[in-house]
Amino acid sequence: MFNKILIANRGEIACRIMQTCKRLDINSVAVYSDADSHARHVQMADEAWHIGGSRPSESYLCSEKIIAIAKASNAEAIHPGYGFLSENADFARAVEAAGLVFIGPTPDAIAAMGSKSAAKALMDAAHVPIVPGYHGDNQNDDFLAEQAKQIGFPLLIKAVSGGGGKGMRLVNHIDEFSAQLNAARREAKNAFGDDAMLLELFVTGPHHIEFQVFGDTHGNFVHLYERECSIQRRHQKILEETPSPFLDDAMRVRMGEAAVAAAAAINYRGAGTIEFIVGENREFFFMEMNTRLQVEHPITEMITGQDLVEWQLRIAAGEPIPLSQNIIPRQGHAIEVRICAENPENNFLPETGTLSRFVKPTGDHVRVDTGVDEGDSIRIFYDSMIAKLIVYGENRLAAIRRLRRAFTETAAIGLKTNIRFLQQLIHHPAFENGDTDTQFIERHRNDLFANSPIPDMAIIAAACFRLDDENQARVLSTNSLWRSNEGWRLNGESLRQLFFFDPLTDKRISIAVGNKKGHCKLMFDGREFIVSYHREKDRIALMHADKRFTMTVLRYHDHFTVLTQTTRYDLLAVDPFDIEMIDEVPEGRLTALMPGRIVKQLVARGDKVNRGQPLLIIEAMKMEHTIHSPRDGSIEKIIYQVDDIVEADALLFTFTADGE
Repeated sequence: MFNKILIANRGEIACRIMQTCKRLDINSVAVYSDADSHARHVQMADEAWHIGGSRPSESYLCSEKIIAIAKASNAEAIHPGYGFLSENADFARAVEAAGLVFIGPTPDAIAAMGSKSAAKALMDAAHVPIVPGYHGDNQNDDFLAEQAKQIGFPLLIKAVSGGGGKGMRLVNHIDEFSAQLNAARREAKNAFGDDAMLLELFVTGPHHIEFQVFGDTHGNFVHLYERECSIQRRHQKILEETPSPFLDDAMRVRMGEAAVAAAAAINYRGAGTIEFIVGENREFFFMEMNTRLQVEHPITEMITGQDLVEWQLRIAAGEPIPLSQNIIPRQGHAIEVRICAENPENNFLPETGTLSRFVKPTGDHVRVDTGVDEGDSIRIFYDSMIAKLIVYGENRLAAIRRLRRAFTETAAIGLKTNIRFLQQLIHHPAFENGDTDTQFIERHRNDLFANSPIPDMAIIAAACFRLDDENQARVLSTNSLWRSNEGWRLNGESLRQLFFFDPLTDKRISIAVGNKKGHCKLMFDGREFIVSYHREKDRIALMHADKRFTMTVLRYHDHFTVLTQTTRYDLLAVDPFDIEMIDEVPEGRLTALMPGRIVKQLVARGDKVNRGQPLLIIEAMKMEHTIHSPRDGSIEKIIYQVDDIVEADALLFTFTADGE
């Protein structure tokens, strides 16, 4: 076994690898960019080396720097994690040429599977079913358009070298093909340095099901069962579970055998994932192979009881696979959700900001993998994932219940996240019933994005919590009535006014409150509530009309998050002297919906544009987003140029209306 390894990655996966290293008494070396100088993985490592600027191209993608640091630190091997250089065959070759061990597949295996078109040819030869499509070398635009017509629609344009939804576009009609092809090429070139594309028929009613495989240097190949990864947004997974609720035992066996055959066909070494697309008719096709550890590997660890990073390390050190296929255990059900800094209401566009509060659930069979701590900033340079929440249950329903409970103890305050959306998702009846193909979010969009009014008890919980905070802050050693915060009056009842703002519904809430020693009289919306409450840290129990309500309230400055059993609500405490909301942005201005880097300007000053016309392309967290014109008119001013970094809400364009 190794004495010291370098981890050529950052964030959650770097921290995850270090956990296994510590357990096995292996010293770990971290590398970090300017933006990550105080990051969690830097603090966890036994030693950490600065590698360059904040952009990945200046740091985590600099293979020569990484290898030089590995040698200078006397590391024996390099673990690439996932993303960045993990599936770069040239990097793997350079590592081995430097006399180091690459903790992953052979360079040849990476190269074979790195090209989706070449991979499909290999799988076809190994009698693994493949999706109908074009996987050849001819990249001429007109030729690809003709191939698209022959394949039929809908179809997917996919980057030959890629993954994670980058360089992928769904095309429903030939008229869309050219624009979507160009967009996919730009994104793939930026993410992978290769803009070659393949075309595939879009399978109807699709399920995305992958099998975890391992191979060693002794000729052994196994799988550790499947993971259902069908619930996705923007072609990226946000929820994974195992076993799949869609497969029956016979189909599971057939797909497992195909996955092992795929690994054996390229003499695979280490951890990999064979990804299948499964249609509503239960036909399955090889989609791609990920030659690395996957983000969702913890759920496989949950049901098998195995540490997959340890398996990687042992195999890279020359040991055989720890278990043979017939004795690999499988028990229970596990689910993982990805908590991301993004705005679901704005097409899941990424968000940046500071993680002011980060509350994680605890308990048996609950696991949180993360690379950030409270106070850390989520930047535009890297992936938007904050953490992975993983739970285990003896069956699927038990796992769902445990996940729902875990969400009542989970919060990230300071920036927009998808936590509320995920909570809505896992409470949806269709999810509980296992109806989870890749169209799940679109099919249930109205339910998942429903903005129901905040319940009375959630408002009351926030108000009582706020009052209790103020009481505690003003408690003095004297019993003087003039020092009291309870609103005492010599004659009559005392009421004070509290103001909140509900950002989800844009509703202002005015509450008249009388408070004394744990009892409140609250009046809002023309109704009166008499409530007693008891608070312990962030938990508050309310008694109203002989009913007890218990909730968690998390506060950061003026931001209150109320966690209930089924969802969560955000409220902003408003100063009564500053209650007016900011006016809307004038019609003649267009601002950025997210922070990012300008990739391409599609118009020039003075150009006439129509409502909905593409104006520019912005890259945020490794994905491209097209910004469209909100109106008809002419471009008066362009604020930013290509390669400029913009912040959220930054002014991008000003317009003049036609005829002005």
